Amino acid sequence: MPVTTIDSRPVHVDQEGFLTEPDEWDEDLATALAAQIGITLGDDHWKAIRFLRNDFAARGETPTLRRVTVAGGIPTKELFALFPQKPAKKLAYVAGLPKPRGCV
Repeated sequence: MPVTTIDSRPVHVDQEGFLTEPDEWDEDLATALAAQIGITLGDDHWKAIRFLRNDFAARGETPTLRRVTVAGGIPTKELFALFPQKPAKKLAYVAGLPKPRGCV
């Protein structure tokens, strides 16, 4: 997998820029990743990010938007406000996880 530099540190990414090594992620990197896509993280963003990371750790795959809404208790409309246009994809990117299945 390719290696790129984000926030002055090397990270492994796939061809779309998603981290391939979730253990390389931390909150500082999340802030840098969010800034790259024009998002400033607030408390509601962190709630979604933490749900995604915890669910990924438990299940071994990135949750879909539907799972974040149902199991995470975050309404779809809110996710679109937090991560405009492609919330599942952007949320996974900032959380340092693979793109969810079904995302194009």
